[in-house]
Amino acid sequence: MRKPLIAGNWKMNGSAELIETFGRTFAGVELPSPVDVVVHPPFPYLDAARSAFAGTPLSLGAQTLNPLHSGARTGEVSGQMLAEFGVEYVLAGHSERRQLYHESDEQVYERVIAALTVGIRPILCVGETLEERDAGQSENVVLRQVGYVMARLEPGQRRMMTIAYEPVWAIGTGRTATPEQAQQMMAAIRDYQASFDPALADALRLLYGGSMNASNAQELLAQGDIDGGLIGGASLKVDDFKAICQSAG
Repeated sequence: MRKPLIAGNWKMNGSAELIETFGRTFAGVELPSPVDVVVHPPFPYLDAARSAFAGTPLSLGAQTLNPLHSGARTGEVSGQMLAEFGVEYVLAGHSERRQLYHESDEQVYERVIAALTVGIRPILCVGETLEERDAGQSENVVLRQVGYVMARLEPGQRRMMTIAYEPVWAIGTGRTATPEQAQQMMAAIRDYQASFDPALADALRLLYGGSMNASNAQELLAQGDIDGGLIGGASLKVDDFKAICQSAG
């Protein structure tokens, strides 16, 4: 039985006040026992979040990292720095990083390795654009992104991984893949994983990202291969995020 994971990605949003609100709210929330919850605030709020989330069910995540341990990389943050602040998870390959900052599959892989090296669990984000979906390339695109990373890892490293499928056409648009569409892609990812690491395939957590919210979460999470969600806009609304977490048990 895979333990559900709900991950909130705040992107370039949030405030010190919102951090405190989440800490106070989740300090008194009873979540289903078999569920992990992680919030990924912007870098400046990591220390405040570490304090505010203490004693709550919330774990701390980061939105990206630089592959290098240190060096002349103005504006960048290393995995070692994140680990010092208690970061447990980090996103790698989010569609906005791939599109806006032109991160290649190789650069995503390098970030995954950098996270694993310091004991941080990567959440590998994969997904297709609307043009790729309309061209019938969805599965090819997604499995290429998955395979570029997962096939190059050692079995022990793979056990640290989570994969989030986020159809790019459903991020921040209000459009959502149907539960059947999401399940179809999740099953393809799991089948692909089984082709070279059968022992991990059943244990690998797969998240759906792309406009999951309080109203559709339960139906999406009921699918057999969807083990949680990577939540965008709804993760900034504490009551909505709480409702999603409570529906994951």
